[in-house]
Amino acid sequence: MAEGNGMDNGGSMFRGLSPEDIDGIARHGTAKSYSKGTMLINEGDTSNFMYVILEGRVKVFVSDEKGKEAILNLQGPGELFGELTLIDDVPRSASVVTLTPARLAFVSRAEFMSCLSEYPDIAMKLLAGMTRRIRELTDLAKNLALNDVYGRVAKTLFRLAKEKEGRLVVGQRLTHQDIADMVGASREMVSRIMKDLTTGGYIGTENRIITIKGKLPPGW
Repeated sequence: MAEGNGMDNGGSMFRGLSPEDIDGIARHGTAKSYSKGTMLINEGDTSNFMYVILEGRVKVFVSDEKGKEAILNLQGPGELFGELTLIDDVPRSASVVTLTPARLAFVSRAEFMSCLSEYPDIAMKLLAGMTRRIRELTDLAKNLALNDVYGRVAKTLFRLAKEKEGRLVVGQRLTHQDIADMVGASREMVSRIMKDLTTGGYIGTENRIITIKGKLPPGW
């Protein structure tokens, strides 16, 4: 994760990489399978591995001493996370857990440097990705600071949605608690907002897949 926000390659600094680039990085690592619910990274850990998701899905989150979580990212195949430690060598800034059975390739700093030697253009894409990430974090801070709960929910839905057959679809199977953890609100408040949007015909939900049917109302 990218230990940050976003959904396209998780807000990762590697979001601009091609499938061939991702395959090249994965080939420099070691693949391993994990069961659902496996904690891959704990916030505060020290290690020098990044991960490429080959199969399955993971959740990137932070939590406080009481166990309250804030979800930073949900990621799937072809995405990467944990890359920051290859650059600054400081403790992990977020935790990562598998949401499904998963197969990942983990790549050490030495292996990643070897990959850069073989694919030097990845370094330039990394610089471009760092710039994008700074912009995204600025947008996230703006959303949290300036919008009410409804505004944060609406902005988050549009940020996560992708066009599919002429419709905007949030492909991740999100619970109301997941959304609440993303926007810093209670599940009950998010549930009321989602119910009203559904009743008003603005969104539809089937098997936890959310479809945005049109422009959402400016306020709630």
